[in-house]
Amino acid sequence: MSISPTGLLVAGLLALGPAVPQAVAQSTASSSSASQPGAPNFADLVAQVAPAVVRVSVVGQRETQMTDIPPELRGTPLEEFFRRFGGQGQGPQQPRRAMGQGSGFIIETSGFVVTNNHVVGNARRVTVELADGRELPARVVGADPQTDIALLKVEAGGSLPSVSWGPSADLRVGESVLAMGNPFGLGGTATSGIVSARGRQIGAGPYDDFIQTDASINPGNSGGPLFNMRGQVVGVNTAIFSPSGGNIGIGFAVPSQIAQRVVTDLREDGRVERGWLGVSLQNVDRELAEALGVPDAEGALIAGVEPGSPAARGGLRAGDVVTRAGDRQVQDSRDLAVAVGEASPGATITLTLRRDGEQRQQQVTLSPRPDQRDMAGRGGDEQGERSTGAVGLALAARQGAPGAAVVRVAPGSIAEERGIRAGDVILRAGGRDVTGPGDVSTALEEARKADRSSIAIQIQRGNASTFVALPLRRDQG
Repeated sequence: MSISPTGLLVAGLLALGPAVPQAVAQSTASSSSASQPGAPNFADLVAQVAPAVVRVSVVGQRETQMTDIPPELRGTPLEEFFRRFGGQGQGPQQPRRAMGQGSGFIIETSGFVVTNNHVVGNARRVTVELADGRELPARVVGADPQTDIALLKVEAGGSLPSVSWGPSADLRVGESVLAMGNPFGLGGTATSGIVSARGRQIGAGPYDDFIQTDASINPGNSGGPLFNMRGQVVGVNTAIFSPSGGNIGIGFAVPSQIAQRVVTDLREDGRVERGWLGVSLQNVDRELAEALGVPDAEGALIAGVEPGSPAARGGLRAGDVVTRAGDRQVQDSRDLAVAVGEASPGATITLTLRRDGEQRQQQVTLSPRPDQRDMAGRGGDEQGERSTGAVGLALAARQGAPGAAVVRVAPGSIAEERGIRAGDVILRAGGRDVTGPGDVSTALEEARKADRSSIAIQIQRGNASTFVALPLRRDQG
């Protein structure tokens, strides 16, 4: 499932407003079904785990435009999305003192606390409030923006209540779960629900693999735990889908199988080191599978290979479709991204792939992920236009650089329907490298003579590369 950023809210860093009345109960179970005959009773479970759930308060300062941003979005990754899609105008940059709250939970009696990266990412000061009312300054041990997990450390002068990790891989859709946290700054709150889905992709990053639940999650809940019925943490509550900003029964949690591994790395090294392959990936649909000559619409299509990357050194090419990474089956691009991200730099993985209709294996030794990569597009002057007929492309050679530059796209043409624009560069067509416009015309002609219904072309746009399946018509020449 892909979710538009306009409806996706981070569930956490709640901007502080008026003080919340102190009469609010510190731990309230909100499942109405709990009182129904035969429904699960969460009272004993809440009493068991609540002492290890904490409130995380942050103070920071950032440069921001003085625009009308909803309070629940300020200081979160969704602030930029709101500016972009919410029609906010440009304004002067001014410093602003930012205060907010999220949630967390203690995983070791010595005082290690798990929360979300977006809760503490820009904080100058972090405070953890324990269930017994004590407030302790917290140190950020490390944070991982890729999975939105952060690890804090507090010194309490003694042993603290803690909870343990559980196996998120064993969760089943329909299984009862308990969410705890600090929604809207109210204090410790418990809500119950079920696992609605697993493996959700919400556009949060390359390692999207969220648990979806209908347990009520709201702004302020970010970083709080999602428990199974044995009182084990199976997820870290992170985001909600909500047009209104409040709970509508669609919440997301980072699975414990991901969070636990990240927390271990953060505790040992203060950061997470992942293997880097150096490719851009896309999924394979049925039309693209046919155009590429692969039997099934599954696997991760390598849309581009970065020069000098592990992929380039390992002999991978744009157009390869990876179907296995070691012992892991690769059904889509996320599977390959996760397999590579789980491997350590220096590890060698065997990739099973299809190239030009044949299956083969390539061994690739991964490198550490660079902090910055040179993704500059290839330059070159355009000259010598050539038309591709009914496809609707006018192409030109690129002086001193490979590929064919798209000069114009005919309105209403196949190329326009498939999203090709002037300024794009065609790097491959029909399985052949493109050195100029003639290669594209030849590839189209060969595909037409072979009575193929479509042809795969590789497009470079700026720093990104992707494959597009172009349908073929009888009148193309």
